[in-house]
Amino acid sequence: MQLRPHLHRVGNDIVAVYLVDTPEGVTVIDAGLAGQWSDFTAELAAMGRSVDDVRGVVLTHGDSDHLGFAERLRRDHDIPIYVHEADAARARGEVSTKPEWGHLKLGATAKFLWYAMRKNGLRTTPVAEVVPVHDGDVLDLPGSPRVIGMPGHSPGSIAIHVPAVDAVFVGDALTTRHVLTGANGPQPAPFTDDPAGAITSLQHLAGIGATWVLPGHGTPWDGGVDEAVRRVTEAAGHPTA
Repeated sequence: MQLRPHLHRVGNDIVAVYLVDTPEGVTVIDAGLAGQWSDFTAELAAMGRSVDDVRGVVLTHGDSDHLGFAERLRRDHDIPIYVHEADAARARGEVSTKPEWGHLKLGATAKFLWYAMRKNGLRTTPVAEVVPVHDGDVLDLPGSPRVIGMPGHSPGSIAIHVPAVDAVFVGDALTTRHVLTGANGPQPAPFTDDPAGAITSLQHLAGIGATWVLPGHGTPWDGGVDEAVRRVTEAAGHPTA
């Protein structure tokens, strides 16, 4: 679906992939689940594009539900996969994680797991080779995405600011739909390595001023960065002024 000119989403509120479309080509933000490949290529076709127009994939972090079809793009189409250096081993499958599930509701969790299984989320192929990025990097990709370090959900979690589409892509630095409880609205994401660190990292988004805040899980938020950060911080039990 098109969110605004030059900005598209593949998937749904359970797992989302984003496309930035410019005259120079397409930048993909996260690669979702392996089984979302057909949704991805269908969206490209609807845009008048193809895989040949993709110039790179930027991963917000190295978890399996964001790696999806990244290795397929790298292996079969020679498309570079960018990830923060601190999550490179995670994306390559060299580091395994044991996330805490925490509070959950059966219906919402079952829906998440069913969708993940239906989209081959339990059979993710790690990325064999990655291009490491760092906080502050501006990548030579369509839209000139800027990397913002957001350690907390994982050591190498990042947000990606693309001024050309008035958006910041936040991965799991926050969520607008909790996949384990079904709760809606900006809030902390589950499966976070360092919850306190993730809340602290939200301050790295201060001053960006983008309208769109686009998480890996949940409804696209067009209420501005500051309001999203305020709500997540309050939901975490840290009221802001």
